[in-house]
Amino acid sequence: MIHVIASITIKDTQLESFIEIFKANIPDVLKENGCIEYAATVDIETDVAIQETNQKVVTVIEKWESLSHLKAHFTAPHMLDYKSKVDEMVEMISLKILQDS
Repeated sequence: MIHVIASITIKDTQLESFIEIFKANIPDVLKENGCIEYAATVDIETDVAIQETNQKVVTVIEKWESLSHLKAHFTAPHMLDYKSKVDEMVEMISLKILQDS
């Protein structure tokens, strides 16, 4: 199984619009072959001292059956459409692709 953590930094004032577009794409992603989990999360303030928060970052948590399934996801038609809609909203993307140890 492949785990993915994508940190997407969103431009000021664009967070709400970005999340709306992202959530509209989730059903199509979940229908993809090999997709186990796909969700957007945002930081919450807590009293945990070591926590880092950034209200401009959307963290996407994903699980895929294999790396080949993940690679196919990148070029799926609905993903290309999604990317074109959010491209101007995004400042930066950081991607971690992980496997069980």
